[in-house]
Amino acid sequence: MSSTVPAFVPAPESAAAFLDEHPEVATIDVLLPDLSGVVRGKRIGRDQLVSTFKSGAAFPASVFGTDVTGDSVDASGLVWELGDADYPCWPVAGSLVPVPWTARPSAQLLLTMTEPDGKPFYADPRVVLQRVAQRYAGKGLTPVVALELEFYLIDRTREAHLPPSPAISPVTGSRQSTTQVYGLDELDDFEAVLDDVANACRLQGIPAMAASAEYAPGQFEINLTHIDDPVMAADHAVMLKRAIKGVARAHGMNATFMAKPFGDETGNGLHMHVSVLDRDGNNIFASAEDPEGGSPALRHAVGGLCETMNDCMAIFAPTANAYRRIKPNAYVPLSACWGYNNRTCAFRVPASSPDAVRIEHRVAGADANPYLAGAAILAAILHGIETGAEAPPPVDGNAYESQRPTVPKTWAESLERFQRSPFIADWLGEGFRHVFHAVKEGERLDFEAEVTPLEWAWYLKTV
Repeated sequence: MSSTVPAFVPAPESAAAFLDEHPEVATIDVLLPDLSGVVRGKRIGRDQLVSTFKSGAAFPASVFGTDVTGDSVDASGLVWELGDADYPCWPVAGSLVPVPWTARPSAQLLLTMTEPDGKPFYADPRVVLQRVAQRYAGKGLTPVVALELEFYLIDRTREAHLPPSPAISPVTGSRQSTTQVYGLDELDDFEAVLDDVANACRLQGIPAMAASAEYAPGQFEINLTHIDDPVMAADHAVMLKRAIKGVARAHGMNATFMAKPFGDETGNGLHMHVSVLDRDGNNIFASAEDPEGGSPALRHAVGGLCETMNDCMAIFAPTANAYRRIKPNAYVPLSACWGYNNRTCAFRVPASSPDAVRIEHRVAGADANPYLAGAAILAAILHGIETGAEAPPPVDGNAYESQRPTVPKTWAESLERFQRSPFIADWLGEGFRHVFHAVKEGERLDFEAEVTPLEWAWYLKTV
């Protein structure tokens, strides 16, 4: 494949040095996360690694026109119109790392797609986030980002059409059956799994900070440390999800980031903490005049998030299942509201020192693509700052009681709003808007065409 090598690609010598340092590595998985956040890729031999740094790896652009099942969506415009052509994909600096959970020693490498001339490919989610980050840089601003991911450990085996079950503890030999949020015994029950996840994070340079038991049996959360590179923060989130899934499999169980795997238990969220630094490294959300309340920039950022939240819901809730998570008293926002130290709001300003003021975005499910969720959140914040958007009054107490639900109630409603949003076209790209809508609308129609067992049980003989 003859393509222009982009300037961001690490030197081939770095790949050779990695192989020298890891003579045990036999294969390398080259990874390309798609629109749904599904990590697609190829497995190459160690003898192909250096050439990947020199010449790239070929993937069809239609990889970004596939739905969550892996089917190509014709309406994306990335299949037949392009002759299903291959495009060059290039190594992401710092992402070549060992994989400790496989039986045979291996490694992995993140890729990003470009046009043949080296220009970023508009439908690559990593590129969408990069472009938003570049708009910050053009203003002399730097977003500081930290992500939190919730997930369940579940049994590997499951009968068809039956719900999943929480994993059996290797320590007790039984399933957890109660909600013990922040429980230490719950961490002890799965200590071997969580320790191996922590070890994988150390080996792969993923800045995992803490693990905690969450609001349901078998549910956990792992927090990533804040960094001043939002694209790298999303890289870390993608790598963390893969590490958790890989380690869980190695221990005979599965990990799921499905938004609502259990109807009567809490869902899985993807929370993102954001502050913004100016050219001198000062947090523009902090205020000497109002240390507790924050600066006008903070309120403008919140205003931007409130104005654009519903336009972005198709990104924050990108699956049919995601809308089962959105219900009252489930720590999932139902309206575009904010508050200080208030987890019932969409946008929480956590208690912190005056110079560490930040916004926690609590809307997205764990099934959201971290690159796209980050792009939507950061775009909304900068949009609010640039336009001087006014934030509504902060909410005290229970937002579920005081605020009228305003989020789109269905996947169809979210996608329709996304498709006609000037904000999405301006900030994330009109081409991207078309591709994402086409893929997810096709996925939605396929989902709604399926007749479920519950329908047979209720209606087959009764109507």
